[in-house]
Amino acid sequence: MINMKLNGLNAYFYKSENGNEPVRDWIKSLSKEDKKVLGEDIKTVQIAWPIGMPLVRSLGGGLWEIRSDLFRNRISRIIFFMYGNSMVLLHGFIKKTQKASQSDIDLARKRMREVKNIWLVKTST
Repeated sequence: MINMKLNGLNAYFYKSENGNEPVRDWIKSLSKEDKKVLGEDIKTVQIAWPIGMPLVRSLGGGLWEIRSDLFRNRISRIIFFMYGNSMVLLHGFIKKTQKASQSDIDLARKRMREVKNIWLVKTST
């Protein structure tokens, strides 16, 4: 995981076993304008946590979503979880329906379990 630290929370990108960082890669694939919006929204969460609607909403089970309005009337979500003073960015996507799809939430939950298991092993050794 890669760490981004401001005065507030640490922010980490989820990193898979094979070294991929899907949220970072997704953000890099977006336009310069969209990257700026997402970066500012992540930064706001880091500095102002705990923060609620309209920027952040709980998905339950320890998952949260950053709700960003992008250019050309598109809406994005970054799903993350909190671990102490750290936020781990698990999954990012452009919303195509009113509600986040269950598959997006399930993927984020799977990644959250992976990260927690890794951290549990590291802290117990």
